[in-house]
Amino acid sequence: MRYIIIGAGAVGGSIGGRLAGSGHEVVLVARGAHYAALRDGGLRLTVPDGTFTYRLPTVDGPAGLGELRPDDVLVLAVKTQDTAAALQTWGPVPVAGGGTAAGRLPLFCAQNGVEGQRLALRVFRHVYGVCVWLPSTFIEPGVVSAGGAPLTGILHLGRHPHGTDETLRLVAADLEKSHFEAPVASDVARWQYAKLLSNLGNAIEAVSGRVGEASEELYARVRAEGEAVLDAAGIAYASVEEQKAVRGHKVDLVPLDGAPRGGGSSWQSLSRGTGSIEADHLNGEIALLGRLHGVPTPLNELLQHLANTFAREHRAPGSMPVPELLRLADEAVAFVQES
Repeated sequence: MRYIIIGAGAVGGSIGGRLAGSGHEVVLVARGAHYAALRDGGLRLTVPDGTFTYRLPTVDGPAGLGELRPDDVLVLAVKTQDTAAALQTWGPVPVAGGGTAAGRLPLFCAQNGVEGQRLALRVFRHVYGVCVWLPSTFIEPGVVSAGGAPLTGILHLGRHPHGTDETLRLVAADLEKSHFEAPVASDVARWQYAKLLSNLGNAIEAVSGRVGEASEELYARVRAEGEAVLDAAGIAYASVEEQKAVRGHKVDLVPLDGAPRGGGSSWQSLSRGTGSIEADHLNGEIALLGRLHGVPTPLNELLQHLANTFAREHRAPGSMPVPELLRLADEAVAFVQES
C-alpha cells in the first residue's frame, strides 16, 4: 500500500516519516512554506533514536499525483477546521480502474476530536477513526519531532462509526512495524472521546500555559464539565485507569537534542501564527453536546472563545496570566449560576 499523508505536520509528519523509515511508500501533502521545505529539503524527523531526513514525494494537492492508485491509503491529518476543504479536494480525485477516492479508497482520520470523521462520512464511503496518542511538535517548516519512547505513539484504529475489517488489520500491521502500537478496536470512538476529554486542556495551555497547581485544578473543572456532558448524552469513553493500563510506559517523553520544546497542538497553532485553532472541535464539541442535552458548560465555552480570540488576533501562546484566566473562569460559572 502507498500512504498519502494529507497534512504532514506534527502528527502526519511523524506517521509518514516512521512509515517511510520502515520501508513503506509514502507521499506527503502540505501547504505553503512547509510544502516548499519538504519538497526542497525533505522531512527532517527527530525522534529518540536520532534525526532522519526523508526525501519523499511531496505535493500541495492531488494534481501533483494525477490518478490515484487502488492500493492508496489516505491519512487525513489536517486540523479539524481544515477538514471540509481537504475532503472537497481529495474526494473527487479519480482512481485508476474507475471511480473516485471518495468511493473506493480508505480514509483514516488521524485527528483530535470526533468531528473530522463525521464530516468525512458525508463524502467518503470507507472512513476509519484513529485515536491519536502521539506527542509531537511542528513549529518550523520541514521539521517535525516526536519524543515518545520506546514507541513513537499509540494509534487505536477502527471503522467509523463502528466495526473492523481487513484494511484495518493491514494498516495496523504496517504501523506496528514503524514504532507504533496500533490496536484495532470495534469501538474506537470510546477511545476518541476519552482523548477528547484530555484535549480539553489544550486551550488552557494555549492561552496561559498549563503549568502549576492552579492550571491543573482548572483543567479538572473543565474535564468534569466534559464528563458530565458525555454522561448525559450516553456517550461511552475509556476511563483514565483503562487508558493508563493500555499506555503504561510505552510512550514516555524523552529529551530530544536540537528539537524545540513546545506545547500541544493548539499551542503550536498559535506559535505558527496560523490564524485558526481547533477549539471549536474540542471545547466546542462539549459546548455543543451540553446545549443538546441541557448541561451547562461555561468553562468550555470560555476556553473556546479565548482560544479563538488568541488565534484570530495572533496573540502569543501563554500570554494571559493564569490569575486572569481563573478570574474569567469564576465569572463565567457565576454568570450561569445566576441566570
